[in-house]
Amino acid sequence: MIEWLTSSWDAFAQFFTSIPFEVMGVWTLTGCLLFVGLIGSVVPLLPGPFLIFIAGILHTFLRPESAMSWQGIVLLSILLVLAYVVDMAAGAMGARWFGASRWGIAGVFVGGIVGLFFAPLGFIVGPLAGGLLFELVFAKKRMAPAVKSTWGTLLGTGVGLIARLGISIAMIATVLVDALWW
Repeated sequence: MIEWLTSSWDAFAQFFTSIPFEVMGVWTLTGCLLFVGLIGSVVPLLPGPFLIFIAGILHTFLRPESAMSWQGIVLLSILLVLAYVVDMAAGAMGARWFGASRWGIAGVFVGGIVGLFFAPLGFIVGPLAGGLLFELVFAKKRMAPAVKSTWGTLLGTGVGLIARLGISIAMIATVLVDALWW
């Protein structure tokens, strides 16, 4: 048993010592950025999809032998834009689905922008409060319909979060498949 462990450890160590340090460093950086980007796709404070995009671009420049193709970079760029568009539109679409007026949707966007300054809780509370206040003050709705549209904003934001996570996973797959197999 001890011999097997010793020989396995020696083979493991020989494998990693045969890989040049630069290659390990680039892949470690890429892997860390991809992991933090995945976490950031669900944590409001971190720009998850953008970090995944940066991981792919940095890997391409630092490791030209296993660089991403231009098609992979274009696909990664499209997925990045899609992640942010879906994320921004999901709350407003949820509010609209639950009966928000144009004022309520404008309030969701204004509240989201104001919420940026009160991170991390402001990312969630900002759009909800903005939608509710705009519905009450400008659209002159009663409390029950205004709360209903705010509930739609919350559900839409949740759907947007799940969609952003899915798009982030697709971005990670794009980076890895393009860098490893193409």
